[in-house]
Amino acid sequence: MYDTIMIRYGDLVLKGKNQKTFREVLNRQLRRKVSHLPVTLEFQHDLIYIRLNDVDATDVIKILGTVSGLSSYSKVVKTVYDYDQIGPKAIELIRIESNGLPTTFKVDTKRADKRIPMTSLEITKKISGIVLSNLQNLKVDVHNPELTLYVEIRKDAVYMYVNRIPGMGGFPVSIAGKGMVLLSGGIDSPVAAYMAMRKGLEIECIHYESTPMTSIESAQKVIDLTEVLAKYAPESKIKLHLVPFQEIHEKIMFYTPDSYIITIMRRMMYRIASMIAQKQQCLVLVSGDSIGQVASQTIESMTTIQDVTNQLVIRPLATWDKNEIINVAQTIQTFAISNRPFSDCCTIYVPRNPIIKPTAKKAKAFESAFDYDPLIEAAVNATISVVLDAHEHLDIQSKGLTVKESFT
Repeated sequence: MYDTIMIRYGDLVLKGKNQKTFREVLNRQLRRKVSHLPVTLEFQHDLIYIRLNDVDATDVIKILGTVSGLSSYSKVVKTVYDYDQIGPKAIELIRIESNGLPTTFKVDTKRADKRIPMTSLEITKKISGIVLSNLQNLKVDVHNPELTLYVEIRKDAVYMYVNRIPGMGGFPVSIAGKGMVLLSGGIDSPVAAYMAMRKGLEIECIHYESTPMTSIESAQKVIDLTEVLAKYAPESKIKLHLVPFQEIHEKIMFYTPDSYIITIMRRMMYRIASMIAQKQQCLVLVSGDSIGQVASQTIESMTTIQDVTNQLVIRPLATWDKNEIINVAQTIQTFAISNRPFSDCCTIYVPRNPIIKPTAKKAKAFESAFDYDPLIEAAVNATISVVLDAHEHLDIQSKGLTVKESFT
Protein backbone atom coordinates (compact mmCIF):
# COMPACT_ATOMS: atom_id res chain seq x y z
CA MET A 1 0.00 0.00 0.00
CA TYR A 2 2.58 2.54 1.09
CA ASP A 3 5.08 3.52 -1.59
CA THR A 4 6.81 6.55 -0.05
CA ILE A 5 8.05 7.94 3.24
CA MET A 6 7.74 11.69 3.73
CA ILE A 7 10.34 13.22 6.09
CA ARG A 8 10.11 16.66 7.69
CA TYR A 9 13.17 18.70 8.64
CA GLY A 10 11.40 20.59 11.41
CA ASP A 11 13.47 23.32 13.08
CA LEU A 12 16.29 23.05 10.53
CA VAL A 13 14.29 25.15 8.07
CA LEU A 14 14.33 28.00 10.64
CA LYS A 15 18.13 28.29 10.62
CA GLY A 16 18.18 31.27 8.27
CA LYS A 17 21.31 31.56 6.18
CA ASN A 18 22.76 28.47 7.90
CA GLN A 19 19.90 26.14 7.03
CA LYS A 20 21.59 25.02 3.81
CA THR A 21 24.60 23.76 5.76
CA PHE A 22 22.39 21.93 8.28
CA ARG A 23 20.35 20.32 5.51
CA GLU A 24 23.41 19.27 3.52
CA VAL A 25 24.94 17.54 6.55
CA LEU A 26 21.66 15.81 7.38
CA ASN A 27 21.03 14.77 3.76
CA ARG A 28 24.52 13.32 3.48
CA GLN A 29 24.10 11.31 6.67
CA LEU A 30 20.69 10.05 5.60
CA ARG A 31 22.05 8.88 2.24
CA ARG A 32 24.76 6.99 4.09
CA LYS A 33 22.34 5.33 6.51
CA VAL A 34 20.09 3.93 3.75
CA SER A 35 22.82 3.27 1.18
CA HIS A 36 22.46 -0.50 1.57
CA LEU A 37 18.78 -0.37 0.57
CA PRO A 38 17.49 0.03 -3.03
CA VAL A 39 15.46 3.13 -2.18
CA THR A 40 15.40 6.49 -3.97
CA LEU A 41 15.84 9.77 -2.09
CA GLU A 42 14.40 13.08 -3.28
CA PHE A 43 15.32 16.26 -1.43
CA GLN A 44 13.16 19.38 -1.40
CA HIS A 45 13.39 22.63 0.54
CA ASP A 46 11.31 21.51 3.53
CA LEU A 47 10.84 17.79 2.91
CA ILE A 48 12.65 14.59 1.99
CA TYR A 49 10.91 11.79 0.11
CA ILE A 50 12.11 8.20 0.22
CA ARG A 51 10.64 6.13 -2.61
CA LEU A 52 10.52 2.63 -1.19
CA ASN A 53 10.85 0.67 -4.45
CA ASP A 54 9.22 -2.37 -2.79
CA VAL A 55 11.44 -2.11 0.33
CA ASP A 56 9.52 -2.75 3.57
CA ALA A 57 8.71 0.63 5.12
CA THR A 58 9.42 -0.80 8.59
CA ASP A 59 13.09 -1.33 7.68
CA VAL A 60 13.46 2.29 6.60
CA ILE A 61 11.60 3.69 9.62
CA LYS A 62 13.90 1.75 11.96
CA ILE A 63 16.86 3.56 10.37
CA LEU A 64 15.17 6.97 10.49
CA GLY A 65 14.86 6.59 14.26
CA THR A 66 18.67 6.77 14.49
CA VAL A 67 19.11 9.98 12.45
CA SER A 68 19.17 13.21 14.48
CA GLY A 69 17.79 16.36 12.91
CA LEU A 70 14.57 14.79 11.64
CA SER A 71 11.38 16.27 13.05
CA SER A 72 8.94 13.55 11.96
CA TYR A 73 8.12 11.19 9.12
CA SER A 74 5.12 9.38 7.70
CA LYS A 75 4.38 6.42 5.51
CA VAL A 76 2.47 7.97 2.62
CA VAL A 77 0.51 6.99 -0.45
CA LYS A 78 1.35 9.04 -3.51
CA THR A 79 -1.14 9.80 -6.27
CA VAL A 80 -2.22 12.55 -8.67
CA TYR A 81 -4.81 15.28 -8.25
CA ASP A 82 -7.66 13.29 -9.70
CA TYR A 83 -10.52 12.18 -7.48
CA ASP A 84 -10.86 8.97 -9.49
CA GLN A 85 -7.35 8.20 -8.19
CA ILE A 86 -7.55 9.89 -4.77
CA GLY A 87 -10.86 8.26 -3.79
CA PRO A 88 -9.93 4.56 -4.14
CA LYS A 89 -6.54 5.07 -2.49
CA ALA A 90 -8.08 6.98 0.43
CA ILE A 91 -10.69 4.24 0.90
CA GLU A 92 -8.05 1.50 0.87
CA LEU A 93 -5.82 3.41 3.28
CA ILE A 94 -8.64 4.01 5.78
CA ARG A 95 -9.87 0.42 5.46
CA ILE A 96 -6.40 -0.92 6.31
CA GLU A 97 -5.78 1.48 9.18
CA SER A 98 -9.24 1.08 10.76
CA ASN A 99 -9.14 -2.70 10.31
CA GLY A 100 -12.87 -2.59 9.57
CA LEU A 101 -13.68 -1.70 13.19
CA PRO A 102 -16.04 1.13 14.21
CA THR A 103 -13.82 4.21 14.05
CA THR A 104 -14.22 7.97 14.34
CA PHE A 105 -12.28 9.88 11.71
CA LYS A 106 -11.72 13.13 9.92
CA VAL A 107 -9.87 14.41 6.87
CA ASP A 108 -7.25 17.14 7.25
CA THR A 109 -6.20 18.79 3.99
CA LYS A 110 -3.21 20.99 3.26
CA ARG A 111 -3.34 22.67 -0.16
CA ALA A 112 0.27 23.64 -0.81
CA ASP A 113 -0.39 23.97 -4.56
CA LYS A 114 -2.47 27.15 -4.78
CA ARG A 115 -3.17 26.51 -8.46
CA ILE A 116 -5.86 24.08 -7.33
CA PRO A 117 -9.16 26.01 -7.53
CA MET A 118 -10.86 24.23 -4.60
CA THR A 119 -10.12 25.38 -1.05
CA SER A 120 -8.72 23.03 1.59
CA LEU A 121 -12.14 22.81 3.25
CA GLU A 122 -13.84 21.97 -0.05
CA ILE A 123 -11.29 19.24 -0.75
CA THR A 124 -11.78 17.85 2.77
CA LYS A 125 -15.55 17.64 2.27
CA LYS A 126 -15.12 16.00 -1.13
CA ILE A 127 -12.76 13.27 0.12
CA SER A 128 -14.78 12.72 3.32
CA GLY A 129 -17.88 12.12 1.25
CA ILE A 130 -16.13 9.57 -0.95
CA VAL A 131 -14.74 7.66 2.04
CA LEU A 132 -17.95 7.72 4.09
CA SER A 133 -20.05 6.47 1.19
CA ASN A 134 -17.81 3.43 0.82
CA LEU A 135 -16.92 2.52 4.41
CA GLN A 136 -19.77 1.86 6.83
CA ASN A 137 -17.57 1.54 9.94
CA LEU A 138 -16.70 5.25 10.04
CA LYS A 139 -18.20 8.16 11.94
CA VAL A 140 -17.02 11.74 11.58
CA ASP A 141 -15.47 13.44 14.63
CA VAL A 142 -13.62 16.64 13.75
CA HIS A 143 -12.52 17.36 17.33
CA ASN A 144 -11.04 14.13 18.69
CA PRO A 145 -11.00 11.46 15.98
CA GLU A 146 -9.42 8.06 16.41
CA LEU A 147 -8.08 8.27 12.86
CA THR A 148 -7.09 11.29 10.79
CA LEU A 149 -6.50 11.08 7.06
CA TYR A 150 -3.97 13.76 6.17
CA VAL A 151 -4.00 14.93 2.58
CA GLU A 152 -1.22 17.15 1.27
CA ILE A 153 -1.68 18.51 -2.22
CA ARG A 154 1.65 19.60 -3.62
CA LYS A 155 2.77 20.64 -7.08
CA ASP A 156 4.35 17.28 -7.85
CA ALA A 157 1.68 14.97 -6.39
CA VAL A 158 -0.97 14.32 -3.75
CA TYR A 159 0.26 12.60 -0.58
CA MET A 160 -2.00 10.83 1.93
CA TYR A 161 -1.09 9.42 5.34
CA VAL A 162 -2.62 8.73 8.74
CA ASN A 163 0.13 9.40 11.29
CA ARG A 164 3.31 11.31 12.03
CA ILE A 165 6.09 9.32 13.63
CA PRO A 166 8.26 11.57 15.86
CA GLY A 167 11.91 11.75 14.83
CA MET A 168 14.93 12.29 17.08
CA GLY A 169 14.69 16.02 16.50
CA GLY A 170 17.70 18.16 17.34
CA PHE A 171 20.48 18.69 14.80
CA PRO A 172 22.53 16.37 12.61
CA VAL A 173 25.48 14.75 14.36
CA SER A 174 28.83 16.57 13.78
CA ILE A 175 27.27 19.97 13.03
CA ALA A 176 28.17 21.14 16.57
CA GLY A 177 31.71 19.73 16.64
CA LYS A 178 33.10 16.80 18.62
CA GLY A 179 32.92 15.89 22.30
CA MET A 180 34.48 13.30 24.59
CA VAL A 181 31.91 11.43 26.69
CA LEU A 182 32.94 10.09 30.09
CA LEU A 183 31.15 6.76 29.75
CA SER A 184 30.65 4.60 32.81
CA GLY A 185 28.66 1.39 32.85
CA GLY A 186 25.73 3.13 34.53
CA ILE A 187 22.38 4.35 33.30
CA ASP A 188 23.10 8.08 33.03
CA SER A 189 26.18 8.53 30.87
CA PRO A 190 24.86 6.61 27.81
CA VAL A 191 21.75 8.81 27.88
CA ALA A 192 23.97 11.91 28.12
CA ALA A 193 25.91 10.64 25.11
CA TYR A 194 22.68 10.16 23.16
CA MET A 195 21.44 13.64 24.07
CA ALA A 196 24.77 15.16 23.03
CA MET A 197 24.52 13.48 19.63
CA ARG A 198 20.92 14.62 19.33
CA LYS A 199 22.15 18.21 19.67
CA GLY A 200 24.66 17.73 16.87
CA LEU A 201 27.82 16.61 18.69
CA GLU A 202 29.93 13.89 17.17
CA ILE A 203 31.25 11.87 20.08
CA GLU A 204 34.06 9.66 21.21
CA CYS A 205 33.84 7.83 24.53
CA ILE A 206 36.32 7.31 27.32
CA HIS A 207 36.07 4.64 30.02
CA TYR A 208 38.30 3.97 33.02
CA GLU A 209 38.80 0.26 33.58
CA SER A 210 40.46 -1.32 36.59
CA THR A 211 40.61 -4.97 35.55
CA PRO A 212 41.29 -7.31 37.27
CA MET A 213 40.27 -5.20 40.31
CA THR A 214 36.97 -4.92 38.47
CA SER A 215 35.60 -7.73 36.32
CA ILE A 216 36.17 -7.98 32.58
CA GLU A 217 32.37 -8.03 32.27
CA SER A 218 32.28 -4.40 33.44
CA ALA A 219 34.44 -3.41 30.46
CA GLN A 220 32.34 -5.58 28.14
CA LYS A 221 29.27 -3.73 29.36
CA VAL A 222 30.76 -0.41 28.22
CA ILE A 223 31.70 -1.88 24.84
CA ASP A 224 28.11 -3.08 24.41
CA LEU A 225 26.76 0.34 25.39
CA THR A 226 29.03 2.03 22.86
CA GLU A 227 27.85 -0.34 20.12
CA VAL A 228 24.25 0.64 20.87
CA LEU A 229 25.12 4.34 20.81
CA ALA A 230 26.93 3.84 17.49
CA LYS A 231 23.54 3.37 15.82
CA TYR A 232 23.08 7.13 16.12
CA ALA A 233 26.51 8.07 14.72
CA PRO A 234 26.81 9.15 11.06
CA GLU A 235 28.92 6.12 10.09
CA SER A 236 27.32 3.89 12.75
CA LYS A 237 30.72 3.84 14.46
CA ILE A 238 32.12 5.37 17.66
CA LYS A 239 35.68 5.33 19.00
CA LEU A 240 36.03 4.09 22.58
CA HIS A 241 39.13 4.80 24.67
CA LEU A 242 39.75 2.25 27.44
CA VAL A 243 42.04 3.79 30.05
CA PRO A 244 43.92 1.45 32.45
CA PHE A 245 43.06 3.01 35.79
CA GLN A 246 44.02 0.31 38.31
CA GLU A 247 47.31 1.78 39.48
CA ILE A 248 45.86 5.27 39.93
CA HIS A 249 42.83 3.71 41.59
CA GLU A 250 45.00 1.86 44.12
CA LYS A 251 47.06 4.97 44.92
CA ILE A 252 43.93 6.99 45.55
CA MET A 253 42.50 4.29 47.83
CA PHE A 254 45.75 4.13 49.82
CA TYR A 255 46.54 7.83 50.20
CA THR A 256 43.15 9.56 50.24
CA PRO A 257 40.76 9.95 53.18
CA ASP A 258 37.60 7.92 52.71
CA SER A 259 35.29 10.90 52.21
CA TYR A 260 37.39 12.37 49.37
CA ILE A 261 38.09 9.17 47.39
CA ILE A 262 35.38 9.71 44.75
CA THR A 263 36.25 13.40 44.40
CA ILE A 264 39.95 12.69 43.80
CA MET A 265 39.15 9.75 41.53
CA ARG A 266 36.96 11.89 39.30
CA ARG A 267 39.51 14.69 39.24
CA MET A 268 42.06 12.21 37.90
CA MET A 269 39.54 11.05 35.33
CA TYR A 270 38.94 14.60 34.15
CA ARG A 271 42.66 15.21 33.82
CA ILE A 272 43.02 12.12 31.63
CA ALA A 273 39.88 12.88 29.64
CA SER A 274 41.15 16.39 28.87
CA MET A 275 44.48 15.07 27.61
CA ILE A 276 42.91 12.45 25.35
CA ALA A 277 40.19 14.86 24.20
CA GLN A 278 42.81 17.36 23.07
CA LYS A 279 44.67 14.65 21.17
CA GLN A 280 41.42 13.64 19.47
CA GLN A 281 40.40 17.26 18.76
CA CYS A 282 37.33 17.05 20.97
CA LEU A 283 36.12 20.51 21.93
CA VAL A 284 34.12 19.57 25.05
CA LEU A 285 33.80 16.92 27.73
CA VAL A 286 30.36 15.37 28.20
CA SER A 287 29.29 14.01 31.57
CA GLY A 288 26.17 12.19 32.76
CA ASP A 289 25.94 14.21 35.98
CA SER A 290 22.48 15.05 37.32
CA ILE A 291 22.49 17.72 40.02
CA GLY A 292 22.22 16.28 43.51
CA GLN A 293 21.73 12.68 42.41
CA VAL A 294 24.81 11.43 44.30
CA ALA A 295 27.46 13.05 46.47
CA SER A 296 29.83 13.68 43.55
CA GLN A 297 27.07 15.56 41.70
CA THR A 298 26.37 18.40 44.07
CA ILE A 299 27.25 21.82 42.70
CA GLU A 300 30.24 21.99 45.04
CA SER A 301 31.44 18.53 43.98
CA MET A 302 31.11 19.21 40.26
CA THR A 303 32.91 22.54 40.65
CA THR A 304 35.77 20.94 42.57
CA ILE A 305 36.05 18.03 40.11
CA GLN A 306 36.12 20.14 36.96
CA ASP A 307 38.62 22.52 38.53
CA VAL A 308 41.39 20.38 36.99
CA THR A 309 40.45 21.15 33.38
CA ASN A 310 40.03 24.27 31.26
CA GLN A 311 37.85 22.45 28.77
CA LEU A 312 34.15 23.14 28.61
CA VAL A 313 32.17 20.44 30.42
CA ILE A 314 28.56 19.94 29.36
CA ARG A 315 26.02 17.97 31.36
CA PRO A 316 22.93 17.21 29.23
CA LEU A 317 21.12 15.59 32.18
CA ALA A 318 21.94 18.22 34.80
CA THR A 319 18.31 19.01 35.64
CA TRP A 320 16.73 15.66 34.82
CA ASP A 321 15.01 13.37 37.32
CA LYS A 322 16.07 9.72 37.46
CA ASN A 323 12.79 8.52 35.96
CA GLU A 324 13.26 10.82 32.98
CA ILE A 325 16.73 9.38 32.42
CA ILE A 326 15.47 5.80 32.75
CA ASN A 327 12.69 6.44 30.23
CA VAL A 328 15.19 7.57 27.59
CA ALA A 329 17.57 4.72 28.47
CA GLN A 330 14.76 2.25 27.85
CA THR A 331 13.85 3.95 24.58
CA ILE A 332 17.40 3.83 23.21
CA GLN A 333 17.90 0.29 24.55
CA THR A 334 20.79 0.97 26.91
CA PHE A 335 18.89 0.40 30.17
CA ALA A 336 19.11 -3.40 30.26
CA ILE A 337 22.84 -3.32 29.50
CA SER A 338 23.51 -0.70 32.18
CA ASN A 339 21.61 -2.82 34.70
CA ARG A 340 23.96 -5.78 34.37
CA PRO A 341 25.44 -6.46 37.85
CA PHE A 342 29.08 -5.62 37.13
CA SER A 343 30.71 -2.70 38.94
CA ASP A 344 33.14 -0.21 37.40
CA CYS A 345 35.90 1.59 39.28
CA CYS A 346 33.52 4.31 40.51
CA THR A 347 31.06 1.85 42.07
CA ILE A 348 33.30 -0.99 43.26
CA TYR A 349 34.01 0.98 46.41
CA VAL A 350 31.54 3.56 47.70
CA PRO A 351 32.69 5.58 50.74
CA ARG A 352 30.50 5.36 53.83
CA ASN A 353 30.36 9.16 54.18
CA PRO A 354 31.35 10.82 50.91
CA ILE A 355 31.94 14.55 51.09
CA ILE A 356 29.12 16.53 49.51
CA LYS A 357 30.80 19.94 49.66
CA PRO A 358 34.45 19.30 48.77
CA THR A 359 36.85 22.13 48.01
CA ALA A 360 39.59 22.28 45.39
CA LYS A 361 42.04 23.40 48.10
CA LYS A 362 41.55 20.25 50.19
CA ALA A 363 41.50 18.04 47.10
CA LYS A 364 44.87 19.41 45.99
CA ALA A 365 46.28 18.84 49.47
CA PHE A 366 45.23 15.19 49.45
CA GLU A 367 46.53 14.71 45.89
CA SER A 368 49.95 15.99 46.94
CA ALA A 369 50.42 12.82 48.98
CA PHE A 370 51.54 10.94 45.86
CA ASP A 371 53.10 11.80 42.50
CA TYR A 372 50.21 11.31 40.12
CA ASP A 373 51.59 12.99 36.98
CA PRO A 374 53.68 9.97 35.87
CA LEU A 375 50.73 7.68 36.58
CA ILE A 376 48.43 9.80 34.44
CA GLU A 377 50.97 9.93 31.62
CA ALA A 378 51.43 6.16 31.76
CA ALA A 379 47.65 5.60 31.71
CA VAL A 380 47.22 7.87 28.70
CA ASN A 381 50.05 6.14 26.84
CA ALA A 382 48.64 2.68 27.64
CA THR A 383 45.07 3.57 26.63
CA ILE A 384 43.52 1.13 24.19
CA SER A 385 41.40 2.84 21.53
CA VAL A 386 38.98 0.83 19.45
CA VAL A 387 36.39 1.82 16.86
CA LEU A 388 33.11 0.05 17.58
CA ASP A 389 30.51 -0.63 14.92
CA ALA A 390 26.76 -0.82 15.54
CA HIS A 391 26.58 -3.75 13.11
CA GLU A 392 29.49 -5.77 14.51
CA HIS A 393 29.88 -7.12 18.04
CA LEU A 394 33.21 -7.09 19.86
CA ASP A 395 33.52 -9.75 22.57
CA ILE A 396 36.41 -9.31 25.01
CA GLN A 397 35.09 -11.11 28.09
CA SER A 398 35.92 -14.54 26.65
CA LYS A 399 39.51 -13.55 25.81
CA GLY A 400 41.05 -12.73 29.17
CA LEU A 401 40.61 -11.46 32.70
CA THR A 402 41.90 -7.98 31.89
CA VAL A 403 41.30 -5.55 29.06
CA LYS A 404 44.98 -5.64 28.17
CA GLU A 405 44.92 -9.44 27.83
CA SER A 406 41.80 -9.28 25.68
CA PHE A 407 43.47 -7.00 23.14
CA THR A 408 46.82 -8.82 22.92
